[in-house]
Amino acid sequence: MHADERAQDRILYRLEGLTKVYGEGPGAVHALRGVSATVSAAAMIVLLGPSGSGKSTLLNIVGGLDRATDGHAWFRGLDLTCCDEDELTEYRRRSVGFVFQFYNLIASLTARENVSLITEITDDPMNPAEALALVGLQDRLDHFPAQLSGGEQQRVAIARAIAKKPEVLLCDEPTGALDSETGTRVLGAIDTINRELGTTTLVITHNAVIADMADEVMLFGDGRIVETRRNAVRRPPAELKW
Repeated sequence: MHADERAQDRILYRLEGLTKVYGEGPGAVHALRGVSATVSAAAMIVLLGPSGSGKSTLLNIVGGLDRATDGHAWFRGLDLTCCDEDELTEYRRRSVGFVFQFYNLIASLTARENVSLITEITDDPMNPAEALALVGLQDRLDHFPAQLSGGEQQRVAIARAIAKKPEVLLCDEPTGALDSETGTRVLGAIDTINRELGTTTLVITHNAVIADMADEVMLFGDGRIVETRRNAVRRPPAELKW
């Protein structure tokens, strides 16, 4: 295999001219304005920029939660912009794990049971206890959300997302509701999953410091990627100074 073929094989996402417009006429909102980019398999990517700059819209499109108005988003050979609803549902079920700012745990279920909800609908899942151990909660398996701190609840949400062994982990402001010390633990869990499992990971944040943990940083502004840079060295979350 030639070097250019190997490089193509490492590309997990290829985005070309993605636009997203909400509404019509003078009041239309242009959330994305012709975004083109590639994402390599197993990479840690941080999407950085102010609110309204297009980060979440892009994440929702590559996650199969929303559709582009124009352009293309390929996941390997699958053009997500041409998929029907059943195909997008299958793509999300098999390939993508989501982590949001709010944990969305079921209060009446333990940590283990919250994670089990995903493993019951997946072909080859991780054992829930194993997933929780990966995020440092091996001693909290049978605790209910009300018995867990905010950071622990977020780590349960991460364990739930990765228990189905997705190729991609999409994180939208995963530390937005947390203090810096707790956020560092959550980022450490995300970093561990990326490094140990090779899960391609995209993390949205407003916090520029978090960019130092990435392989690559995409800086957003007004619906566009205004700058892309690679870090020569990835810093562990524990070394970040918030």
